[in-house]
Amino acid sequence: MSQTPSSSNSKPQLLHLVFGGELESLEGHEFRDLEGLDIVGIFPDYQSAYAAWKNAAQRSVDNAMMRYFIVHLHRLLEPNGAKPIQPATSAT
Repeated sequence: MSQTPSSSNSKPQLLHLVFGGELESLEGHEFRDLEGLDIVGIFPDYQSAYAAWKNAAQRSVDNAMMRYFIVHLHRLLEPNGAKPIQPATSAT
């Protein structure tokens, strides 16, 4: 696997997912149509995810039921800051 300039960067990759959709109710987080979710993208840091979230949220300002969210994928991939366990390789 070849390295790209961004993968050789010394900053850790803190992946964030930005997505949104129309809610059933303003009091909850249940979406009206799961197939209609808008997956904005996956971003390498919070700053770029926030910019994408803000852009998507501003585009939907006329629909009060539309909400966008930022999910910290790096927290799901490495709970409690623990590094993922790498599978052992055999020397056969």
